[in-house]
Amino acid sequence: MIIAVVDGMGGGIGAQIVTQLRHELPLEVEILALGTNAIATEKMMKARASRGASGENAIKVSINQADFILAPIGVMIPNSLMGEITPAIATAIANAPGVKLLLPINQPHFEIVGIEWKALTKQISQAIEMIREKTEMTNDQ
Repeated sequence: MIIAVVDGMGGGIGAQIVTQLRHELPLEVEILALGTNAIATEKMMKARASRGASGENAIKVSINQADFILAPIGVMIPNSLMGEITPAIATAIANAPGVKLLLPINQPHFEIVGIEWKALTKQISQAIEMIREKTEMTNDQ
């Protein structure tokens, strides 16, 4: 199983996601760190991602390998993360075949309505539980 974690800017959210994935899932799960910039990728690699790549083209090419994509919702919105999410990145992620698990983190230029606020660690744990459930359903079939 390959889980892609996508993040940008300073990579803090991505690093938290990778840390929790490493803590809660077996070591054989491959975590692919995809950063919009080298700093974000480096931070996720320090959190023990299996492999990492940076930039628009790396994301466009690598995102299709993932069974699951775990990221803040902003990665699906062109020009979010202070412009680091290009329209091409947002499109590549939206069109990728993997299951998208998006964390509802507000950006300065949009609000997510109807979502109850939860601490980031709880959001990530809930996403990991969804991965477990979807993986078990696939294994049972």
